[in-house]
Amino acid sequence: MAKIMLVDDAAFMRMMVKNALTKAGYDNFVEAQDGAEAVRKYEEESPDMVIMDITMPNMDGLQALKTIRGSHPDAKIVMCTAMGQEGMVVDAIKSGAKDFIVKPFNAERIVQTVNTILGN
Repeated sequence: MAKIMLVDDAAFMRMMVKNALTKAGYDNFVEAQDGAEAVRKYEEESPDMVIMDITMPNMDGLQALKTIRGSHPDAKIVMCTAMGQEGMVVDAIKSGAKDFIVKPFNAERIVQTVNTILGN
């Protein structure tokens, strides 16, 4: 089963995504609270996919995306964004993000995105 890393500074947001994916049969998760931790854990855990918030303390999601893709050009990273951050989404896609999910989350959209990216 695929290993999915969830990166968000809000624990309840990670839990919402995890719950949606658990119901769809995914059960192998790694969590990080900010971009710096995400970069470190990506190296340690080699997840199959990352779902990462854009706005976080210490290192934001865009910087983490660029750092991870710099050493792992094939990394599958999906960005999460609040409404009204379309400019950041464009940056993320240009920097190699595979897709983006808008908050508030729609559970079906999360599962559909993960299935598409992981080829399930």
